[in-house]
Amino acid sequence: MMYSFAQRKDTTVVDEPFYANYLKTTGIDHPGKDEVLASQENDGKKVIENIILGGYDTQVVFFKQMTHHLIYLDLSFLHDMKNIMLIRDPKKVLYSYSKVIEQPTLEGIGIKKSFELYEYLEKYNAHYIIIDADNFLKDPEVTLRKICEGCEIEFDINMLHWQAGARKEDGVWAKYWYANVHQSTGFEKYKETEIILPQHLLSVYNEAKKYYDILKNIELQ
Repeated sequence: MMYSFAQRKDTTVVDEPFYANYLKTTGIDHPGKDEVLASQENDGKKVIENIILGGYDTQVVFFKQMTHHLIYLDLSFLHDMKNIMLIRDPKKVLYSYSKVIEQPTLEGIGIKKSFELYEYLEKYNAHYIIIDADNFLKDPEVTLRKICEGCEIEFDINMLHWQAGARKEDGVWAKYWYANVHQSTGFEKYKETEIILPQHLLSVYNEAKKYYDILKNIELQ
């Protein structure tokens, strides 16, 4: 979705501003960890003050976040944001993560944190939109129009396509995670695929699916 919003002339996009803070506070090992820590502000409080709440020249600022990065932070900055929560079938998430991370965890794939974030936003009556990735791909234009309407901005037809290759806004981790999007020029056509997870990931999947099912039931229609 970041590449989609990056096509808008009225929009600045920021790629995962809390990634370095997440790696530092958790001590977790990810591909390119040292590069990420060197490339970004490591202090989450400063990220909020200087990046999230910083000044921008555009009318719209799109922050791509990973929900599991939003830990040990004062989340009150979300109260005045338009929050778009993109959820995905945890079976597909685990399959994708397992190509890079040998043993993905429930916390690491973010769906539990997404549920906790939903509860937080509900508690404080903050704005949120929940979108399922599969339904998004079935009709990107219709979904983007709904997102824009929900965020009170005009839909831009340019959001449907982009040039293949990297973008200047990509984080240094792009070479490990963004191969597919770099080859794309738009949203891939939805295809029903059968995924069989290895035995060691089934317990994580079963737990993750509980949270996913709840969120999917309140997806934007």
